[in-house]
Amino acid sequence: MKTAAQLVRLKSVQNRQVHSIAPEQTVLEALQIMAEKNVGALPVIEDGQVVGVFSERDYARKMVLKGRSSVGTPVRTIMSTPVVTADSQQSIDRCMEVMTDSHLRHLPVLDNGQLIGLLSIGDLVKEAIVEQADLILQLEHYIRGH
Repeated sequence: MKTAAQLVRLKSVQNRQVHSIAPEQTVLEALQIMAEKNVGALPVIEDGQVVGVFSERDYARKMVLKGRSSVGTPVRTIMSTPVVTADSQQSIDRCMEVMTDSHLRHLPVLDNGQLIGLLSIGDLVKEAIVEQADLILQLEHYIRGH
């Protein structure tokens, strides 16, 4: 079973880079970064620490549905807090449990308190499928006596 840090390292170089935003930046700036980088969420970083997460879901539910303007609204106003994170040594299964229980689509991964990556539910599902396929192959070999 891989750890969160191992899965972060397995992501492609392009997808491994963590794009973030500061809490005082505007929602419009966050949306521009997300569109440019083709990501669904941004960790919100203040003084080197993850203080929240801003996601497409936050925008839809806390901006659009409430009629707010993304031009002058700071990210701090609508970011999700408290932030749920994974330790770099947590198993993929534990990360999936945390995301499922907390209804999250993105999970910041920390190593000694420092952000090293962001895992999406898609990243975890892909890895679970790979691990299950490998286990099935091993069991088939065992049954056949190879």
